[in-house]
Amino acid sequence: MRLLLLGANGQLGRTFLEHAGLNARGEVIAASRDGMLTTGGRGEIADLAEPTSLPVLLDRVRPDVIINAAAYTAVDRAEQEEALATRVNGEAVGVLGAWAAAHDALVMHYSTDYVFDGSQSQPYAVDAPTGPLGAYGRSKLAGEQALRDSGAHHLTLRTAWVYAAHGHNFLRTMLRLGAEREELRVVADQHGAPTDTTLIVNASVAALDRWQDADAARRRQLSGTHHLVASGATTWHGFASAIFEQAAAQGLIPRQPHVVPITSAEFPTPAVRPAWSLLDNRGFQRHFDYPLPDWQHGLGEVIRQLITSGS
Repeated sequence: MRLLLLGANGQLGRTFLEHAGLNARGEVIAASRDGMLTTGGRGEIADLAEPTSLPVLLDRVRPDVIINAAAYTAVDRAEQEEALATRVNGEAVGVLGAWAAAHDALVMHYSTDYVFDGSQSQPYAVDAPTGPLGAYGRSKLAGEQALRDSGAHHLTLRTAWVYAAHGHNFLRTMLRLGAEREELRVVADQHGAPTDTTLIVNASVAALDRWQDADAARRRQLSGTHHLVASGATTWHGFASAIFEQAAAQGLIPRQPHVVPITSAEFPTPAVRPAWSLLDNRGFQRHFDYPLPDWQHGLGEVIRQLITSGS
């Protein structure tokens, strides 16, 4: 089995490359926008901002599985760059799907809670009505629709509040600001489940194994959209507080800053965030027989990774 990993330098892509068992499942070809890999060496060039360039790569590599961990994720900047966001998150995904449909390949693609408007007060089901509030959400929804319409075998995995021990994310920002300030003001009226990339990758590999072992009828049942997020719920304020509590308990930081809860109105951003980002993950656990533990479990693991790496 040949696996093409797109977005190898991103938070999720880097975690895929670090996964000890991925290479055991086949030949992994890593690709980034410029072909350079942050883990060292060179990979393939795959620039999703130029969708028409992708078939040449796909024809040369001829993957059995395309893992699309690449995305335009600058939520606020997307309000001024919606055309670019839509090329990367929408049009390019349709190109991947068209190639996969023609070559009987599987596309594993990642989407987001931002396809919903966040107005309800219970976890969103996979088939809940979508209604993105901004350009980023619209671009990701366009990708979902393009992949579905392509007719390709696909696993669209929606996730949310993603973080890791590496890259640019909320956890690393909080630790940096907490080292500089005595007090932090953090939004407390947006709800979600922080999901670490290790959980996403481990669950994705488990889903891929299930797919590989399934017959044609079962694959048709598995193909489609699933919610891959940690269990439990918190707010950004709750997440920040837990970050500092665990970091202090494990000796990563010498002191905890005071974390003050504020409303979204007190922290305006160009793009409106969903107030409710909780996704119902029970279907994923049932379909792929893989447990998705509480978000605090992943947080503890990431703090330990930071200590081990000396970050």
